[in-house]
Amino acid sequence: MNQNLDKKQIHFQSENTSLRLGHIASNLARMRTFCNSAYKEAVESVIDETICFIEWTAAEIEPEYAEELVNIQVQLARWRLTFDSIWSDGSEHRNMSEQASAWSERVLDMSGLLSEPIA
Repeated sequence: MNQNLDKKQIHFQSENTSLRLGHIASNLARMRTFCNSAYKEAVESVIDETICFIEWTAAEIEPEYAEELVNIQVQLARWRLTFDSIWSDGSEHRNMSEQASAWSERVLDMSGLLSEPIA
């Protein structure tokens, strides 16, 4: 693991799990946005980062939420393995975008950030 990733992990894990889930939801929303553009490398980068964020979060949350996150992580890893073919197939590309959007909403809901009163 490179030093940059170590620093990112330390910073990420210093936040509470609600904020971490918020970051994961945000990444998934960015993935959807990037899928609807020509930013192939940006999508790949966000997928890689999100896989790490889930890795660093899943062990510290409720088991049922952790299971959902790990299922998302597995699908992201699958997409990463066949990314070039997905990117060049319009329907697969749209499917990836729609799935990322649905996951983003679900993970944001899990985070509880929208239901917490603003101080």
